[in-house]
Order: sequence, then C-alpha cells, then structure tokens
Amino acid sequence: MSLLVTDQGEVHFEAHGRGRPVILLHGWLESWDHWLGLMEAFAGGYKTYALDFWGFGESGKHVSAFTVPDYVGMVDQFMERLGIESAALVGHSMGGTVSLSLALDRPSRVDSIVVVGSPIAGDGLALIPRLAASRPLAGLAWATPGSILLIARLMAPLLAQDRDGWYHMFERDLGWATSESFHRSVASLRVTDLRPGLGTIRVPTLGVYGRRDRIVSPRQGDMLKRHLSTADVRFFERSGHFPMLDEPKRFYETVRSFLTRCAGESRRADEDRRPYEAGRKDQVNA
Repeated sequence: MSLLVTDQGEVHFEAHGRGRPVILLHGWLESWDHWLGLMEAFAGGYKTYALDFWGFGESGKHVSAFTVPDYVGMVDQFMERLGIESAALVGHSMGGTVSLSLALDRPSRVDSIVVVGSPIAGDGLALIPRLAASRPLAGLAWATPGSILLIARLMAPLLAQDRDGWYHMFERDLGWATSESFHRSVASLRVTDLRPGLGTIRVPTLGVYGRRDRIVSPRQGDMLKRHLSTADVRFFERSGHFPMLDEPKRFYETVRSFLTRCAGESRRADEDRRPYEAGRKDQVNA
C-alpha cells in the first residue's frame, strides 16, 4: 500500500508495471481495485497508478474535499508530488468526469483520455444516484445502511454479470465511504455539465459505454460524441455500468489499442517537431 500526502489529506494508490504513465480513476462508491485486471493486463509497456479518491477506499476520510473540482485538484497534486508531467487518464463513471474536467482545467497534464460509463451532464444519472444527490434522502439512506445493501443486492443482476463478485466489492467499498463522501460526491456530479467546454479538448479521447447501463444513461456516449466530435465512442452491447467486469478481454484490448495508437501519434509528432526546433536553434545561433 502506498500513501501520498496532499494539502487536503492522504491519497492511497497502487502502482504496477513499467512504461508510459496511466492514471486510473474509479467511480462513485468504488475503490482502486476495480482496475486490478487492467493493471495486470497492462503491466508490459505501461506504469499504471490506481488512486482512491478522498472519502473512498483507503484515502483520507477526515477532509471536506469530495466534489468533482476537489478531485481534479487531487489528481493534479498527485501528479505534481510524483513528478508526472502528463499522463493518459482512464476514468470510470465519476472518474471519467474528473478526467475530462482535468483536461479542461489543466490541459498540459493530460495526454489522452478514456471515459467509461461517465456522465457528461448530471441529468444522465439514473434514479438511485439522483436520490443520493439529495441531502435529506442521502441522510436517511446512510442512517439505514442495511437498506442500501438490500437495494444493491436486489439490483446486482441488472448491474453486473458477475453479480456476486460485484456485490461483495460494493459492500466493502460502502464500508469505506463516509456519509459526506457518499452524498457530496454524487451531488457534485449531479450538477456537473461539461458540454460547454468539451469542444476545446484537444487530446485523443475514447468513450466506452455499456448499452445495458442502469447507473448512467448510455446516451451520455452520444452526448460526448456530439460535443467532442473527435472522440471515438464505443458501445458494448453486452455490458452494463462495468464493461471492465462484464467484457474484460474486449475492454482491455479496446483501451490498449487506443493508448498504443495515441503513443504512436505522439512519437510521430515529436519526430516532426525536431527538425523544426533544430532549424530554429540554427537560426538563433547564426
């Protein structure tokens, strides 16, 4: 287990592999190990960093920074502390919204983006996260955690193909969350709307959405493509909100192919830039 101290609190993360940096960001009521399979699949050629957002997993709980902008600042501080100038970002659900927000606020940090079942606008959230965005309803639910687990157990067959595996992860992750992180993170997500700025993003972007998603409307993928015309959006017909769990092999191959293509384009851009920079240097020296 690795801990990094930021201005607001500790950030727990796990790193794996060697190569180009890839930062993995989980969704609401999740933790870093939703990415464990991808980290193992990417060990050759990439160094992956999977973070726990404040209030979730094993990151700091005694903070008040649980909004999307707070998490953007957290990722920025994380990269600064580890000396990572820029990286590819892969975010699931809320983590993808944070990834796009980082590209808008601090574009030099981001080489490429993969969003997985991520809301572009808060109205793309389904009923349950919308209810949790309400302070009174969230407080009532948190006071009776058994009811949250019962709803999760009943909905598990609709949320993931491996319903038992997903439920056990959810049960554990819910135990790590706090009442404030439970409510404030999704309340922030509910009022987020990235549409006005998406067209200014210049880095390669991939969207992966499950057609059977019951947490975030798959139409958010269409919205991403509509407002960021350069985005490559893929729909997984047999996946729900967790394509990395429902169709892992296809998911890993899709993301790896995208990142490999981005790396190749980056190398070609560097090679094209070198003669130009050399010519400018010669002119200065002359």
